[in-house]
Amino acid sequence: MTRRTVHLAVYDTFADWEPGFATAQLTQHGHTVRTVGLTTAPVTTMGGLRVRPDLPLADLDPQDSDLLLLTGASLWDTGDTLAPFARAARVFLEAGVPVAGICGATAGLAREGLLDDRAHTSAVPFYLAATGYTGGEHYVDADAVTHPGSGSEGALITAGPTEPVAFAREILGLLEVFDPKRLDAWFRLFHDSDEGAYEVLQG
Repeated sequence: MTRRTVHLAVYDTFADWEPGFATAQLTQHGHTVRTVGLTTAPVTTMGGLRVRPDLPLADLDPQDSDLLLLTGASLWDTGDTLAPFARAARVFLEAGVPVAGICGATAGLAREGLLDDRAHTSAVPFYLAATGYTGGEHYVDADAVTHPGSGSEGALITAGPTEPVAFAREILGLLEVFDPKRLDAWFRLFHDSDEGAYEVLQG
């Protein structure tokens, strides 16, 4: 099986529970997950875990990646420390490589202007409105939203802070980890605790 790479951004206060549903399935289905930080110095997650990034942001090349994954973090709302990751998201999208952002990362994407003309979601509309962005008309009241890529532009996935399973569903669907029937079953199992969905996944 050909191994493909997804890059998970890590930084102090990052919400370590938000990417887990996606990364667990990705690593079991042909992807390698590499962590990227501002530097390679260890960071401490919101849950108190210490993570040493695999590579610094300066070395990140979208041509080496299938997806850039940005999670929430307190730092998204307390200054510009994480702005370089939002700028990296712009580079990825312009290179035709998808980006996925959840929770506070959506505010960073909004500040970078990446939600001004793309369908998106977040925690609530006024959270993004506070960033001063101009994309309010494109806000969708949904668990998670995928704005499809067009031409040379990469797709953009967004989700609110309470929806890590829906966020993972969009990622797994975009990267074709499961066919649509199995993806629906996976979502029903982990989001709705639907025991019947387990049989579909095992079939």
